[in-house]
Amino acid sequence: MTPSPPDGPGRRRDERAGPRVLLVTAVDAERDAMATAFGATAPAPVADRTLHRVTGGRLRVDLLAAGVGPAAAAAATASALTAATLGGAGYDLVVSAGIGGGFQPEAPLGSLVVASAIVAADLGADTADGFVPATELGFGTVEYRPDAALVARVAAATGARTGAVLTVSTVTGTAARSAALRARHPDALAEAMEGFGVAEAAVAAGCPVVELRAVSNAVGPRDRAQWRVGEALAALAAASGRLTSVYADLPVRR
Repeated sequence: MTPSPPDGPGRRRDERAGPRVLLVTAVDAERDAMATAFGATAPAPVADRTLHRVTGGRLRVDLLAAGVGPAAAAAATASALTAATLGGAGYDLVVSAGIGGGFQPEAPLGSLVVASAIVAADLGADTADGFVPATELGFGTVEYRPDAALVARVAAATGARTGAVLTVSTVTGTAARSAALRARHPDALAEAMEGFGVAEAAVAAGCPVVELRAVSNAVGPRDRAQWRVGEALAALAAASGRLTSVYADLPVRR
């Protein structure tokens, strides 16, 4: 299905309009937490998804629950970016946001992490000598590094720690896997399931991207009783409000 331009057929960006931001989460609860920073929103269908568009104010922010995992995230983000381009009003920033696991003790429950590197941690091959990333096999890329100045502004605005955020297709549930990930990625602070997919779509469209995670659980042995999802969603909502100052200072792409 051809995506419908979010701004309507043939509509062009108002030169006086402020920056335009696409916030991508996995699920509705994360999207709704991010939306608390804004006023009313209006639905805007894009392909088989529905954007929630902030109405009013100079900032133009769209929120999208893209689905779980890097493939769903990449596909939905690419659809939204393409629709915006076809509508003549592309985005100035893509934000991958949501809850995730934190490596302890550096990223405690309820804390925020902004990615200095967005890493596809399990894209590669298992071998007798251990895991080999796809790049060492001669394929593609496994890491994107967002603009360092933008990462620093996000961290300063939200109080987030900075470090690598790992994208995995299978959530870590054992101490052994947690240790293996830390050995391969000593600068990792968090893991989640969508950031790399969002980054793939954003980079392909030539759009800046950042990833923000609120820590809901420890990376390691799976223990649902210890998860703090509500606390993480509250941290995500608070961070969303603080990010508006960062959005306001973005350069508007023409």
